[in-house]
Amino acid sequence: MCVKDSNCAQGLHCETCLANGHVAPRCTRIQPSNPLNKVKGLPFNKYSWLTTHNSFAIIGEKSLPGTTRLSPSNQQDSITSQLNNGVRGLMLDMYDFMNDIWLCHSFGGNCYNFTAYQPALNTLKEVEAFLAANPSEIVSIFIEDYVTSPQGLTKVFTAADLKKYWFPVNRMPKNGEDWPLVSDMIAQNQRLVVFTSKSSKEASEGIAYEWRYLVENQYKAVFSG
Repeated sequence: MCVKDSNCAQGLHCETCLANGHVAPRCTRIQPSNPLNKVKGLPFNKYSWLTTHNSFAIIGEKSLPGTTRLSPSNQQDSITSQLNNGVRGLMLDMYDFMNDIWLCHSFGGNCYNFTAYQPALNTLKEVEAFLAANPSEIVSIFIEDYVTSPQGLTKVFTAADLKKYWFPVNRMPKNGEDWPLVSDMIAQNQRLVVFTSKSSKEASEGIAYEWRYLVENQYKAVFSG
């Protein structure tokens, strides 16, 4: 418990975490330590990257007109604020909805008015703006993929102007080898690492099927290697 920032140790401040239902203020770290400041020269998979679950499900995000959103929220910060505060992995649930690709916190493989958050393009444009402004940063996106429209993901990433940062699937290690060095990924401007939960998308759209390259422990996904 705390009352003001001065009650907290260095690097922490006093706040509530509404997304977790914690209304009592407590000392909270809002920015993680940058792993690249601890040690340099390692492969991408040898670092720990802070990732948010349902990154798009933000408290206070407007619902569609005439609709009350019923799905729960998980985050207090916007995508831009998450990235600026040190998040480097985003978990996004993508659906076909209203003739577009939307981010929804939904069920049954379908998006509804009362589970929709916003078009995926809006969020992806925030990612593009961050990568453009921070040429030494790498962002990973983990898609819970319910998109069935042909080339749907490719189209929305292209519209967001993110393909220029794309880390190609043919550079990803498949047998537990190390990933490329972070410095190499930055030098080649391959700074966006994208995974899908649909295995077929690797062949059809060149988007990596996550379980060929990731393993999962109690702390969720880990880059294999």
